[in-house]
Amino acid sequence: MPPLLPSRVPRAKKPPPVPHRNGRILLALLLVLLLGMIILAITTNGKRSGKPIPRSDPSTLKRNHFVGTSAPSQATVDFTNGTDVIWQIPESPKAVLFVAHGCSCRAANFWDRSAACPHCVGLPEDRLIVLGALDRKFAVLTISSSGRCWSKEKDTGTVKWVIEWWIEKNKLQELPLVALGASSGGYFTSALAKEMRFSSVALMIAEGVFGSMGVPVGYPPTLFVHMPKDQHRMRLIERNMIALQKRGVHVKEVRCMEFPLTPTLLSDRIPGLDQAFSVKLFELFQEKGFIDEHGYLRNDGRATPWKQALREREPSLDKFEWIDHIQEELNLAFGYHEMTSLQIDDILDWFESHMGSSSVS
Repeated sequence: MPPLLPSRVPRAKKPPPVPHRNGRILLALLLVLLLGMIILAITTNGKRSGKPIPRSDPSTLKRNHFVGTSAPSQATVDFTNGTDVIWQIPESPKAVLFVAHGCSCRAANFWDRSAACPHCVGLPEDRLIVLGALDRKFAVLTISSSGRCWSKEKDTGTVKWVIEWWIEKNKLQELPLVALGASSGGYFTSALAKEMRFSSVALMIAEGVFGSMGVPVGYPPTLFVHMPKDQHRMRLIERNMIALQKRGVHVKEVRCMEFPLTPTLLSDRIPGLDQAFSVKLFELFQEKGFIDEHGYLRNDGRATPWKQALREREPSLDKFEWIDHIQEELNLAFGYHEMTSLQIDDILDWFESHMGSSSVS
């Protein structure tokens, strides 16, 4: 009997080759790598995630032709009804502008030091607001609050009396009356507008006190000048804008964005601060990591220990009178909460567009 042959087991067939299999794997790897690079770029350039995009290049910030100049020494200083009153009236004025400062500030901040006002300070943004308004033929009146911040209960009667007295004294009764208030001054102005005949008002970095006082009939057109990086305040402003619109009040907003420091930004905007020192300070900010690779402040100017760092190199730092001026510009660059003159043309345009508006008595 012939030997049994092992049964032949059919050999498994090889799967057909997948066309371009290696190419697909390579493509997938490239896509993963590309996605990683995009995420890295967003993380690197977008460390500022959630922050507003800067409104403009810093080179455009020197657009106000008053930057770097001294204010005319024609301001008149008085102490009336228990408060500082400083003003200036241009030739042929077309309107009266009352300006209310913020907390820890005063009327003297808006005017350069002069023989007429030896105690004036001339903070860079404050003075540019005044100079811009005078150039547009607004008579400017500034008054100091009775305390560190404005008080509706303590200051309303005094300010109302001073404004009315001053207008009558200077025979300006026929001119439109407008008001600009910043921070605490913005809250105060929003309340004062209920008591006075403003043709329009501008509230800077303040949502106003409409929640507590309501919106009276005939409330003046209201412009909100604010910094969206302060998202809590922005939401309150949006809510108040809706409330005002429901009462028939014309409202508008102007958003103020952060911007980067440059080597000469401070010397460009602060009279008396030379360019060499501005460059030195910028380099110090780079060295200490106070600004990022694009020149943006990592923290609010108030929370940046730049004075301590500078004092290590300049022991006599306190002799410089522009220290507070630098602080204001740093706060402004961070774009969270500070007086700003960069939008003064928008503000004055708003006032001029409502010169014929009526308001409450």
